[in-house]
Amino acid sequence: MKQASDSSARQEWMSVLAKAQPDRLLALWQATSRGEEQRLTWLRAPEIGTVMVQGRAGGTGEAFNLGEVSVTRCSVQIDAWVGHAYVQGRDKNKARLAALCDALLQAEPETASRINTGIIAPLQAEAAKRRAQTAAKADATKVEFYTLVRGEE
Repeated sequence: MKQASDSSARQEWMSVLAKAQPDRLLALWQATSRGEEQRLTWLRAPEIGTVMVQGRAGGTGEAFNLGEVSVTRCSVQIDAWVGHAYVQGRDKNKARLAALCDALLQAEPETASRINTGIIAPLQAEAAKRRAQTAAKADATKVEFYTLVRGEE
């Protein structure tokens, strides 16, 4: 597992947690946790708000405001470890679980390894499988065009 000090590793697991299906995240948490919620201190209870989403014409053009999106944010502390989460939508429990996982993934190596193996790795594998299925569906509609050569002139 990557070190918690590596910001790219943290960005990766926070992305995985934010994109996870809430019921799947809950099931993995229940199977993996060892009562860490008992030591939880709320720094910011789950709260719902909105953020402005920007787009760019052609991906590189001038930025424009596309619209607002609901998000839920949460911050928790478990012992010395602080976890944060921002998730799209209005699911307070998902934000709580994501923040708990973020805190524990920064904890001592054995705890971080357990959370990574029990929660993050399965979620990453499931996301990769979904991407592969989507790519396979797109490949099924692929059309190849051939140019026929009509003799030598």
